[in-house]
Amino acid sequence: MEKHKCILPQEFIEKIKGIFPPDIVKRIIEGYKSERQISVRVNTLKANENDVLEILRKADLEPQIVTWMKSAFTLPYSTSRQLTDLQIYKDGLFYIQSLSSMIPALILDPKVDELILDMAAAPGSKTTQMAAMMKNSGRIIANEPNRSRLFKLKQNLETQDVQNTEVLSLDGQSLWKKYPEYFDKVLIDVPCSVEGTFACSDPRSYSYWSPRRIKQLSKMQKWLLRSAVSCTKPGGTIIYSTCTLSPEENEEVIEWLLEKEKTSIILANIDIPEIEIFPSFKSYKHKTFHPDLQKTMRILPSQEMEGFFVAKILKKDSNVLS
Repeated sequence: MEKHKCILPQEFIEKIKGIFPPDIVKRIIEGYKSERQISVRVNTLKANENDVLEILRKADLEPQIVTWMKSAFTLPYSTSRQLTDLQIYKDGLFYIQSLSSMIPALILDPKVDELILDMAAAPGSKTTQMAAMMKNSGRIIANEPNRSRLFKLKQNLETQDVQNTEVLSLDGQSLWKKYPEYFDKVLIDVPCSVEGTFACSDPRSYSYWSPRRIKQLSKMQKWLLRSAVSCTKPGGTIIYSTCTLSPEENEEVIEWLLEKEKTSIILANIDIPEIEIFPSFKSYKHKTFHPDLQKTMRILPSQEMEGFFVAKILKKDSNVLS
């Protein structure tokens, strides 16, 4: 894979040096320098995995099967342009999606008869993935508060032939007032500082990074997650995910939720043995986290994967006053 020179913000470099051991800092920066390989997911609402594989092989694109994710494969020797030029892409037979981005829906495991909320849905990667997992049955509400992103969400749903999804554009932090304890499962892939997706080949990927922005995002993420819990039925499941590295947006958000919700939620283990994970932090800035934070998943950026954080939350009891 080609590697690029990288001029990351010095303040960011100092930050990760204060978080991770030196060998991990080196790995993270090497991940940013490498050209990240493309991964795709077959849209099983419209296509058969073997048929798509055969077409890609005939186009000399050399797809590699992903063992832990059904109907997904990587194309380490291909470019996005090669894929988007294909008619089967234009027809929605497959979807370009990072492997890390496929994990939250995989862990949520939506079933055919369930009621699902995708709380911050655009551009629709995880919504379309869940619709395929549900075979277009059940019901998904895809909420996207940013109206400028709604067009892409609706376009992807149409191209992928998603039939079981209703699109809303409401404030996620207050969504629980409209849907108190309504959903079987909720996916909240929050807006974040995207540190896991930095790419040295694209300075725009890290041009908006700042400590101030992380602080603002962390506050918003906490209230979005608490709203997601309040939208979920007792006995339901909430998946929280980010594509960033900062503990302020990851462990600290989950720790805050555990303190606020106390006995109404617990964390569940996440087990995908084929994926290499970096242990969640036991403490940060003199604050010791709850031991259950070790059940969360942290993925470091690499050639194959974007940096990601995922937590699986089980709702035991009601947290909404009637």
